[in-house]
Amino acid sequence: MAKSPDISKLIFFFSYVVVLTLLLCIGPTKSQAQAGTLADDEVDALREIAEQLNKKDWNFSDPCSNVPTFSTPHTDQYNNTLVCNCSFTGNVCHIQSMNLTGQELDGVLPPALVKLTYLKQVILGQNYLSGSIPREWTSTKLELLVLSVNNLSGPIPGYLGSITTLRALALESNLFSGTVPQELGKLVNLEKLYLRANNLTGELPLALTNLTKLKVLQIGSNNFTGRMPDYFQSWKELQMLEMQASGLEGPLPSSLSALNNMTDLRISDLSGESSDFPNLSNMTGMQKLMLRSCNITGAIPELISNMTSLHVLDLSFNRLEGSIPNLADIMQLATIYLTSNLLTGLPEWIKNRDSRYNIDLSYNKFSGNSVPTNCRETFNVFRSVSRQNNSILSNCLSPCSKDQYSLRLNCGGNQTTVGNIKYDADEASGGAAKFFQGSANWGFSSTGDFADVWSSDKDYIANNISVLRMNNSELYRTARLSPLSLTYYARCLANGNYTVKLHFAEIVLRDNRSYYGVGRRMFDVYIQEKRVLKDFDIKKEAQGVDKEVIKVFKAVVSVKTLEIRFQWAGKGTTNVPKRGVYGSLISAISVQSDFKPPDDSKTKIFIVIGVVSALCLIFATFGILWLKGCFGGKTSREEVLRGFDLQTGFYRFKQIKAATNNFDAANKLGEGGFGAVYKGELLDGTIIAVKQLSSKSKQGNREFVNEIGMISALQHPNLVKLYGCCIEGNQLLLVYEYMANNSLAHTLFGPEEGLKKLDWRTRQKICVGIARGLAYLHEESALKIVHRDIKTNNILLDEDLNPKISDFGLAKLDEEEKTHISTRVAGTIGYMAPEYALWGYLTDKADVYSFGVVALELLSGKNNIKYRPNENFVCLLDWCCRPLFCNKKEI
Repeated sequence: MAKSPDISKLIFFFSYVVVLTLLLCIGPTKSQAQAGTLADDEVDALREIAEQLNKKDWNFSDPCSNVPTFSTPHTDQYNNTLVCNCSFTGNVCHIQSMNLTGQELDGVLPPALVKLTYLKQVILGQNYLSGSIPREWTSTKLELLVLSVNNLSGPIPGYLGSITTLRALALESNLFSGTVPQELGKLVNLEKLYLRANNLTGELPLALTNLTKLKVLQIGSNNFTGRMPDYFQSWKELQMLEMQASGLEGPLPSSLSALNNMTDLRISDLSGESSDFPNLSNMTGMQKLMLRSCNITGAIPELISNMTSLHVLDLSFNRLEGSIPNLADIMQLATIYLTSNLLTGLPEWIKNRDSRYNIDLSYNKFSGNSVPTNCRETFNVFRSVSRQNNSILSNCLSPCSKDQYSLRLNCGGNQTTVGNIKYDADEASGGAAKFFQGSANWGFSSTGDFADVWSSDKDYIANNISVLRMNNSELYRTARLSPLSLTYYARCLANGNYTVKLHFAEIVLRDNRSYYGVGRRMFDVYIQEKRVLKDFDIKKEAQGVDKEVIKVFKAVVSVKTLEIRFQWAGKGTTNVPKRGVYGSLISAISVQSDFKPPDDSKTKIFIVIGVVSALCLIFATFGILWLKGCFGGKTSREEVLRGFDLQTGFYRFKQIKAATNNFDAANKLGEGGFGAVYKGELLDGTIIAVKQLSSKSKQGNREFVNEIGMISALQHPNLVKLYGCCIEGNQLLLVYEYMANNSLAHTLFGPEEGLKKLDWRTRQKICVGIARGLAYLHEESALKIVHRDIKTNNILLDEDLNPKISDFGLAKLDEEEKTHISTRVAGTIGYMAPEYALWGYLTDKADVYSFGVVALELLSGKNNIKYRPNENFVCLLDWCCRPLFCNKKEI
């Protein structure tokens, strides 16, 4: 059922129309079509302009006779209007505004425009104009220039800065490249600047701080470099700021707090350093606040409750912790997206919000008893409960009756059969915060609404309107859309390896010579929380529209659930062919096990035969071994490992050999007691780290089994992810995710002097990350584990310097009633707790002690074992503790 437009979109729509309509009305406000004639030189100029634009339908005998309509390129898809002013003496008219929106013009920007000397507004949006902006325009007195949604390319010319009368400049959704010219800083009257969805690079020029009258700035979906600028105090009049996927890095600058007039703030997809929540206390007039995927840590501040006009709050895909503050008094707050955070507190006010409000709290860490037991259409708590292997919301789903081995969905469409394969229907309407159960075995979670448009539930399904000529076209007549995040889950699957096929076809954007062909759809795809496609562009991959492209992946099911997530990361156009067209699009999904399902009809027979055979085999084996006196013999590595209940994937040795270029020394990352570690790249482009067991390592055999058993059952952002293993003959290898910044030891103590790039905020982030990983091992995981070997060599750093604990070869289960182990003491001298090293007394506090040593090394940049300033000190720890004890004695 369609939703009525919420108050947020209503306010945005009318404010946009009013502001841009006022811009169009600058200067004379009436068109005197009934009196006067257009000057002859302007008629000649129009003929020349028409030829350059490739426009063929103008009435040159009386071009001012049409009745003008004051509409904007953002709210009206088509317009063909010349606005003339005939109030001059001598009954002469002059053109003051030209609006040719959506006219299928495929020429170039006309240099002859300069001949219309009275022209103030030019709107040529939503066409297929190519080339660059003519230099001749610099002598015009334009106040409004809209060239959005075209095929314009090349650098933005610096000479645009000469048109100092400009108050609005819109260049979004083109192919402009290069840097933003510093000459734009001369446009001191500019109030609106739209640069979104181009290919702009470099840093934002400091000269833009001269635009002190700026009220709207949109620069998202570009490839800028460097940190976000920290000079927002120069733009105190700014009311709307959009920086989604701009390419700029974090952290969020403190100068954001100077934007007191801000009503619409949208920043997303920042890489780089993490940030605390910015100080927005002065933005009490905020209506839409989006800080999505900005690597924000800490708690959501109570100050948001002062934004009494707020109607959209999007803080999704951050690392926010704690409880949700009390925002109950903001009755206009119709949409709340807090998906994919670390929130633990779920207050009553948000649970009591009725179905008129869209609230998405999926992918968080709430306690099970705090989450509502009933599932509502507009209140999504998919995967929001903090417990081991929480892949779905169990209180909304019935238990699995039996194992499944396949799933096939016609996304957004009805049931259909392709060959002998039946695809289930998936016709449910979408939603901004929706958890849908398609059957007992599958469903989806949908998050996000299409910004700046009035959208209804039916807008989450795309329907093809052209003739499809590809094979299996019935799968591509519909597709499911998502403006932010869409997760399909398949449950009740038997554990094992699966082949996943994702079917795509671009059925919305076009590739003809019109503005329908300039759109770019880009999104990411994750399978089992591993990103398998980044900035995926269906049209580019399939080399056209209405053409199928099938992507095939391998996946491991370990807890009977498979998740496939599609996420829009802020890139691509958002207004082609109309505003609100963007996000992920999926046509069909096929999941099939790589192993043969059991035959149910023969199960009972097999059970009987199996039991009898097993008994016979046991007695026969027992007798043979007894006769030969072979009890207690050694078991081969391969037999031990083959019998292990692995929760990971298996790799062939030839795959690993090819990935590492036959274990080329150039790919070697390091070596430990277990064996060497190599960098590799699989055929699908996945970068991996391969740990190879040394053939001489007896310890490695035990550690290999232990590591697989431990880490395959653990999943946490601060634990290294194990992709799988290889067991062939004497070859024993572990395959991990690749960590771009090596180990913490390498960063701290390596030749590159890593402390120089580890500022205090980063060191704090590393400490907190290690602590979170240990807290998970000790308290939050279903298996309570003591690592026993926490040290800087075993803390790995990813490309963003996020820490991940590795090397679980020495880890032990923490049995609360057995705190004193009887096995050998294992670990690394210098990091072991005294009570454990001396007496073998093992608790999780041993890891805490080791963590303290690591924190001390991180703080000082010194190696605990190698640091010996003089003969009075044995190590760094001794050097730190000695003054403390001395001070106590002196006191």
